[in-house]
Amino acid sequence: MNEVTFSSGGPDDTARVAAAIAPHLRAGDALLLTGDLAAGKTTFTRALVAALGSDAAVTSPTFSLANFYDTPGPRVLHVDTYRLDDVAEFRDLGLDEYLDEVIAVIEWAGLVASEFPEPLNLTFAKHGDTGRTITLTGAGRWDAVLNAVAVHA
Repeated sequence: MNEVTFSSGGPDDTARVAAAIAPHLRAGDALLLTGDLAAGKTTFTRALVAALGSDAAVTSPTFSLANFYDTPGPRVLHVDTYRLDDVAEFRDLGLDEYLDEVIAVIEWAGLVASEFPEPLNLTFAKHGDTGRTITLTGAGRWDAVLNAVAVHA
């Protein structure tokens, strides 16, 4: 398991993390985001979708549960599992049929982590009003990606 930690002083720094990761993503990838409320998960996703070439207005899918965003490459599937009670509810959404063709970004991912065999995990920790630590962990194909983005940490 490889790990890289980024310090973020605000949304612009978080966007730089997203921009560093974006060129390495491909269909079938899963990014599992964890962290407290207002830790920067949706801010990261907004920046990632922009870095992937979309001008879509990214919003938290807390109530809709899932949003799709078109990009010049694979679509982004943005899911928020905060309101789900268990992994069965996630399965009932029927999103698994899309997972091979999208980049899946899952907020509050702890509930459904077992559904993704080789994810890139992003953990967001708050420090004051705007400071964040973003820790990326992954194995397998993510080793090379994390080594490539470590120069931006």
